[in-house]
Amino acid sequence: MRLLLMTDTHLPKRAKALPERLLAELPEADVVVHAGDWVDEATLDLLEARSRRLIAVYGNNDGPALRARLPEVAHAELAGLRLAVVHETGPAQGREPRCAALFPDTDVLVFGHSHIPWDTTTTTGLRLLNPGSPTDRRRQPHCTYMTATVADGELTDVHLHRLPPRT
Repeated sequence: MRLLLMTDTHLPKRAKALPERLLAELPEADVVVHAGDWVDEATLDLLEARSRRLIAVYGNNDGPALRARLPEVAHAELAGLRLAVVHETGPAQGREPRCAALFPDTDVLVFGHSHIPWDTTTTTGLRLLNPGSPTDRRRQPHCTYMTATVADGELTDVHLHRLPPRT
């Protein structure tokens, strides 16, 4: 099962549209994960229409319309892997033990908010992934998103994709 992970799209404030390279990944993904801060409903509509399965949450910049359509936290079991998605996890310092305590029955937690790619594993085995942002790199050198594979309860082939600068 192929996953496509993204967060913090902030459309149309930070970009006019999702990058073409990211959109080209949609047909290849069995599951698309968005960890919040959509800002516009049009992006949610697009991903709902073009994804085989969408697992998504709202973020701190998402208004009432998006909050009415999306949960704050999403949980799913994917080929035996226990996945959770949330927008905010708090400060980087102490993130691993804090998330391990908050998500004890989870194998992988996808989160956003910082726009900073993140890939760590807690002492309890919880894998924390932040795919960065495909549209707003902030202080990062590149806009980013992630892909991964799930099989038999295991997450493999996690890859951070760097997007070229927008022109």
